[in-house]
Amino acid sequence: MGLNCGIVGLPNVGKTTIFSALTSTPAEAANYPFSTVKPNVGIINLPDERLDKIAAIFKPRKVVPAVVEFVDIAGLPKGASTGEGLGNKFLSHIRQVGVIAHVVRCFENEDVVHVTGELNPLSDIEIVNIELALADLETVENRKERLEKIRKTSDRDALKETKDLIELLEKLKEGLENGIPARLLGLTNEQAALISDLHLITMKKQIYICNVDEGGLKSGSKYIDAVKAHAEKEGAIAIPLCGKLEAEISLFETAEEREEFLKEAGLEESGLIKLMHSGYNLLGLRTYFTAGDPEVRAWTFRDGDKAPKAASVIHTDFEKGFIRAEVYHYDDLMKYGTEQKIKEAGKFRVEGKEYLVKDGDIMHFRFNV
Repeated sequence: MGLNCGIVGLPNVGKTTIFSALTSTPAEAANYPFSTVKPNVGIINLPDERLDKIAAIFKPRKVVPAVVEFVDIAGLPKGASTGEGLGNKFLSHIRQVGVIAHVVRCFENEDVVHVTGELNPLSDIEIVNIELALADLETVENRKERLEKIRKTSDRDALKETKDLIELLEKLKEGLENGIPARLLGLTNEQAALISDLHLITMKKQIYICNVDEGGLKSGSKYIDAVKAHAEKEGAIAIPLCGKLEAEISLFETAEEREEFLKEAGLEESGLIKLMHSGYNLLGLRTYFTAGDPEVRAWTFRDGDKAPKAASVIHTDFEKGFIRAEVYHYDDLMKYGTEQKIKEAGKFRVEGKEYLVKDGDIMHFRFNV
């Protein structure tokens, strides 16, 4: 389990530049639409200073961070949902991700072609969101058509099972036809579960990335303000970052060099690191750690998971044969310095199957299969 994030947007908004900065590897990019046909995929370590501090105490032979997968999906032009610019192929890749990072161009540059000929972030957002909604509408209509055929049978059980789902699909259809993303239709958890197998794009949580120039990053702009206001209406978030600056940061080999560069640029944190943590939190993902002489590792689990479920991310046998979890918290390790002193302070606990794992827990599982 981990964060899986798809980077989308119109052509030439800076998606591939941002992806390259994230992965520190070059990806295909050019100053014209549709230069990126196949999605680029990159696996990136999730920065977490807690992991480094735990490792400094245990001095393990190996340190393994949590990871984030980013997928750079080719630019979505107007008409993508009907195949314009190979749009259908691109849209199929989006269905596989957990969070959508929607890159919006918020900088002026005559040397970089804008696909519509005019810089208008809200219009750009609308074009992409309409294409995503139209793609979902086709999916909903196809499913509804199949269920309507089932309703015509004399099978009463089939009629009963399909009634609620058809009503839900009708609600989705009406909303999507009016440009309302599925995630904003107020569906209950039960309703969302009913349509989970449709993998609707507009059900996915979305982060707006305002790709700005260095001036906009420091002083803001009307374009950033417009995107932030739009995101707020949707209950989403907007993160300003400078793709060009992030690309420069990615060239430095050490964390110290990157920190010094950020300091000189007047920034506390890389926008891309903020993006990763924002996506992690949006999906309700949390981190626990395992620590010992051979290895210190970060593990990703979902907020609300009980100990056996959290243990399953290590191996399914851990959940099947779960006996107990030995637990203490990162904060206690920082306070007391060693496991022995944590035990002496009474902060080392033995927890059972009903224990709700907390972000920052350091755990050792006992199991038997």
